[in-house]
Amino acid sequence: MTDLPNVDESSFRPVDLSRLHGPRSTHPPRVLLLYGSLRAVSYSRLLTLEAERLLKRLGCETRVYDPADLPLPDGGPVDHPKVQELRELSLWSEAQVWTSPERHGAMTGVMKSLIDWIPLSVGSVRPTQGRTLAVMQVSGGSQSFNAVNQMRVLGRWMRMVTIPNQSSVAKAFQEFGEDGRMKPSAYYDRVVDLMEELVKFTFLTRDVSDHLTDRYSERKESAATLEARVDLKRAV
Repeated sequence: MTDLPNVDESSFRPVDLSRLHGPRSTHPPRVLLLYGSLRAVSYSRLLTLEAERLLKRLGCETRVYDPADLPLPDGGPVDHPKVQELRELSLWSEAQVWTSPERHGAMTGVMKSLIDWIPLSVGSVRPTQGRTLAVMQVSGGSQSFNAVNQMRVLGRWMRMVTIPNQSSVAKAFQEFGEDGRMKPSAYYDRVVDLMEELVKFTFLTRDVSDHLTDRYSERKESAATLEARVDLKRAV
């Protein structure tokens, strides 16, 4: 029953429990917050700032990225200052929060552009792999989950740990006061739940993300690539 003729034994490894229970970092969790709107009065930005306040109260170090002046994907050079800022912040982060308005039943183009500028890999570095992710959306009408569902797909594609909870704020224009602060409501309570959960998952995973994302197929491919490069068989 344990015969596995298709497995490369040199790349196959049992789960190392010791690597899941090693030393824990003590620095504040580093959280990058992205929002998908350029409007002067942006409810996705206001919701993002409300989330940032909660994260700071929970002991996190935060950065909010302003998407203004970010070129469209392939519409500007990779060394554009706004592109470099976004990529550096993604590398800096241990967790991320993505917030998008829902427009025409989907996330906004601004939100998608943000994610499209973050590559799956830069050399041997993956700017998002293993990071925790929380997703939120705002709607002008009744509650919907189209944008958060799409962002979940993207989070999985970017190899992130997308946490189970999420936030969808309906009729967002009614949920914020003139001071830009979110009013008390069940929607607000859900945002508190979400940020608590994000911080907990980040503490659980940030020090073991390398082990969690250490894959058999990639170890096998790396070994084959190394062998081809240095021609180990002839060297022996």
